[in-house]
Amino acid sequence: MTAPLLIGVDGGNSKTELALLRVDGEVLALVRGPFSSPHHLGLPGALDVIDRLVDEAFAASGVAAGRPPARLASVQLAGLDLPAEVEAFEQSAAERGWADRLLVGNDTFALLRAGSERGWGVAVVCGAGINCVGVAPDGRHARFPALGDISGDWGGGYDLGLAGIWAAARSEDGRGPRTRLERLVPAYFGLATPTELAEALHGGRIDRRRVVELARVVVDAAPDDAVAAAIVERLAHEIVTLARVALERLGLLGEHVEVVLGGGVLAAGNPMLLDAVESGLRALSPELEPRLAAAPPIVGAALLALDEAGADDREKHRARRELTTAAVLEASPSA
Repeated sequence: MTAPLLIGVDGGNSKTELALLRVDGEVLALVRGPFSSPHHLGLPGALDVIDRLVDEAFAASGVAAGRPPARLASVQLAGLDLPAEVEAFEQSAAERGWADRLLVGNDTFALLRAGSERGWGVAVVCGAGINCVGVAPDGRHARFPALGDISGDWGGGYDLGLAGIWAAARSEDGRGPRTRLERLVPAYFGLATPTELAEALHGGRIDRRRVVELARVVVDAAPDDAVAAAIVERLAHEIVTLARVALERLGLLGEHVEVVLGGGVLAAGNPMLLDAVESGLRALSPELEPRLAAAPPIVGAALLALDEAGADDREKHRARRELTTAAVLEASPSA
């Protein structure tokens, strides 16, 4: 008798990955599509993205005619930040018939599970935005609203890019210190000055969502530019602060805890940023163990499904191995 089917979904602000696997850890398909954050697409739009990927995964797997419901679907999405949002998504997703049972949460849970075999600790994701989750050994959670500046958040690629534009503009007109960002930021878009960039953004010739692309420009400039360095230091401070508050809420500060770091900005592996984060965490407590997630969050989403389905360690290790390999191949330019 074949092992039952499971679905794992990791949906962010840039892409969505969906894995179809069996309870014994065999990965049958891994598919990738556009972003699926309900904040940007609305609930129906997010559901539609995942629905198409479910169909694609079943078609690629060839395991059955049609699309029989899986035993369990673990759906971890950016943009599910409030309990009411999770509840609304669960209710609407149940109507799509993906699985007999749903496990729905924020994508920070997928990052934490991907980066830690323990299944608990703290995870900070820094991608287009920034968020953090803490999970205690007894299952208690520490969460943040993560609604952007209206909930006190700063960080992530968009905020880094916007800070770079702000610094570049003030360098040009004299309101701020001189910085290489004055040249580097507009040059990224093929423009000569910050004023030209401001006019292009204001006039809609450059989509404001592309501001996130400037994060790499700011971080790369930091080792040789004091203004860019200050922006990166602010980001490192925000990451450490999120981790500290999560640890304090759970009563884990001073304990040996893994702090998993992920998201596009952190995964880029910039030494200056990572060193600043590690130094800040070590200053909080020498017991903290910062680690850059070696596996992509889709691995965590799948492992959460396996946890819930009662899979054993051997089956989970198989899924981690097969899915990590598949994710690397999927991300390869030649794939």
